[in-house]
Amino acid sequence: MKSRTFLILLATGTLTLSGHAKTSGKSHQVIYTGDIARQVTGYAGATPVNIIIDHNKITKIEVLPNNESPNYLKRAVAKVLPQFEGKTVEQAKKVKADAATGATYTSQALIKNITMGLQQAKFQSTSKKSNKKRK
Repeated sequence: MKSRTFLILLATGTLTLSGHAKTSGKSHQVIYTGDIARQVTGYAGATPVNIIIDHNKITKIEVLPNNESPNYLKRAVAKVLPQFEGKTVEQAKKVKADAATGATYTSQALIKNITMGLQQAKFQSTSKKSNKKRK
């Protein structure tokens, strides 16, 4: 029997609940994928993550409690997470991530959780738009 994990994250004034990102200002947010990607499964079930974004950059991805084999999870985490961490949200959305050999299902589930979570990210673009008027 699987138990459902309920997560309330309080960090630097940020509360994330029910798969939605809430921010304390425009520079920090945490995205919980437990509800966003609840149908995404690895080899042994759901693989939710928290995506921590500061100033439009992914500073950390935390893998939350799951039922994956620790050895396969360790291999998948070591391969997948570095492909996203340190990138801006825009850069991370374009990543074509590679899965870890021997931990394919777990890797693919982590990648899908991250990509679905990034679709929920709210950030201010750092690029400047032209203010030219059309003639």
